[in-house]
Amino acid sequence: MSLSLNEYLRYGRQLIVPEFGLQGQISLKESRVLVVGAGGLGCPALQYLVGAGFGTVGIVDHDTVDMSNLHRQTLHTTETVGMLKCESAKLQLAKLNPLVQINTHPVALSQDNSFGIFEQYDIVLDCTDTPATRYLINDTAVLLGLTIISGSGLKTEGQLSILNFNNTGPCYRCFYPTPPPPSSVTACSDGGVLGPIIGIMGVMMALEAIKVVNAECAIPKRET
Repeated sequence: MSLSLNEYLRYGRQLIVPEFGLQGQISLKESRVLVVGAGGLGCPALQYLVGAGFGTVGIVDHDTVDMSNLHRQTLHTTETVGMLKCESAKLQLAKLNPLVQINTHPVALSQDNSFGIFEQYDIVLDCTDTPATRYLINDTAVLLGLTIISGSGLKTEGQLSILNFNNTGPCYRCFYPTPPPPSSVTACSDGGVLGPIIGIMGVMMALEAIKVVNAECAIPKRET
């Protein structure tokens, strides 16, 4: 696979990064990434995945855009309130980079459909906020041998994990074998979150996806 002149012009600034280069860009073009959740984490992650030039980007989300989402879910606008989040996101992402194939899956992820969706992709970003969905994403990805990039954010803090890396690293159940009681989990709607916190985590998830796809594209270690 090669790059077109349009792609050279679009991705030129990352092509000249020594740890990335032409092969790094081609690897992105050949890769298919699935983002589960087009909310606070998913929106910034999607913007940078599509901007970077992943060949195929899938979006799973059955929810609709609400006015309360707009302070942190930056792909959605006042005009798209009431629209399916995956379709609202696709609308903006297609404008950002028409060279990327964007697939939407406007369904609630379940045991009945997760395998059929996940097997179309090479890497999964877990941008959800409910334990049950996180376990479903984990179990499906592990069965298919997919790396999971998992993020979260609440109040003024965020977390990021790389799970089942290359189908050899620890997975979510390795750390938390059983789901916690629902009453012990604080949702964003209850605890709140600052928009930039969740935005930073989403961007970091996109960066980790680039690094997972390109094993050689590592941030150099600082000299001590």
